[in-house]
Amino acid sequence: MFEKVLIANRGEIALRIIRACKELGLKTIAIYSEADIDSLHVHLADEAICIGSPPATESYLRADRILAAAEITNADAIHPGYGLLSENSKFADQCRSCHITFVGPSAKTIALMGDKASAKAVARKAKVPTIPGNSGFIEDEKEGLKIAQKIGFPILLKAAAGGGGKGMRLVHTETVFAKELGIARVEAERNFGNGALYLEKFIENPRHIEFQILADGLGNVVHLGERDCSIQRRYQKLVEEAPSPSLGPALRQKMGEAAVRIAKECNYENAGTIEFLVDASGNFYFMEMNTRIQVEHGVSEEITGIDLVQWQLRIARGDPLTFTQKDIRIQGHAIECRVNAEDPSKNFAPQPGKISLYYSPGGYGIRIDSHAYGGYCVPPYYDSMIGKIIVHGQNRDAAIRRMDQALSEYIIRGLVTNIAYQRAIIRDPIFQSGAISTRFIEAFNERMPKEPSGKTL
Repeated sequence: MFEKVLIANRGEIALRIIRACKELGLKTIAIYSEADIDSLHVHLADEAICIGSPPATESYLRADRILAAAEITNADAIHPGYGLLSENSKFADQCRSCHITFVGPSAKTIALMGDKASAKAVARKAKVPTIPGNSGFIEDEKEGLKIAQKIGFPILLKAAAGGGGKGMRLVHTETVFAKELGIARVEAERNFGNGALYLEKFIENPRHIEFQILADGLGNVVHLGERDCSIQRRYQKLVEEAPSPSLGPALRQKMGEAAVRIAKECNYENAGTIEFLVDASGNFYFMEMNTRIQVEHGVSEEITGIDLVQWQLRIARGDPLTFTQKDIRIQGHAIECRVNAEDPSKNFAPQPGKISLYYSPGGYGIRIDSHAYGGYCVPPYYDSMIGKIIVHGQNRDAAIRRMDQALSEYIIRGLVTNIAYQRAIIRDPIFQSGAISTRFIEAFNERMPKEPSGKTL
């Protein structure tokens, strides 16, 4: 049992965790860098403590400072949120050594499923198909090129400790392999402190489908259906929805059962996500497991009525699941649009700055998860996401109409955002048809009207 939770994160997810803790009667501690002193999570937590200067490497990625903050404030649990140290097995183990509950799976499980090679081995043991690729990490350029030639181009280079599209490079030919390998290593080292890479076959025009799972400490595992995360730019998600418009009942059941088998095979405990790629023929392949809460967890909450963050906390304190797979009911359709301070016409370049006016949409079936407000400064040091719009409707068409309405009401002035771009996606006939893949954005940008300069509007 624990009574005081330190949130080892920032922004909207820190605020989301604070709210879940308060509903469970738990005290909260916010940590923040000097750049985040005015963030809402700092003001709404019961306590707040500064842990360093703006760069994440000097604050949110400093496990020693976070653990010191927990000791100073007498925290007996740490919730890592997503990103940052959330999938760092060493940090989870340090929490255990300090007799602090880590709200997530064990350090052993994080290490097992965070290592892409061992995660694939778990999937294969669970009799789940995997994407063809190398069985370990790339030692050097020569070895990597040899593996790529054997698998066949195009291939994807991926950071072993990565996620969110960081340290990921698509390589079409062997002539650029060395260059892309170097870039991927630098990105991986900069973002995760680990430059290890692996490679796998690139599947053309797949759909990115992930299954949300919950597992307690008694071996009970359920999935909460799937999310379709195919709308991406630079391997980072823009629009997520649940359920997927492209899965039929038989494939949905087959993939859900596969996700549960993987979770059981690795003795998983807490909330997690099993990610798959699905090709045009309906074949699916295990891609990776995220051993944390996802940015897009809200769409699963909306269609199931299950508070995932509260269940993370409840499982961490030893509570068993109070429902089985047959109790899970998917109701309606949910869509999430990520609102970022970025300029789509400039290859989604971040646009930090001060928000001069902030007005969020409201109404039935509309949820806003955001830490922003009028006068808030979006710092240049972190991810550019300002917040998330999540809508729920009786069906997909109703959810699309509700999202269009919500985007039309969302007013953020003082900096450039992707709101108009997101609304154009929602109104796009191909998106509305549900015939989407991870190549959607590339084709969508070609269809977008252009300015005289040639820039996408």
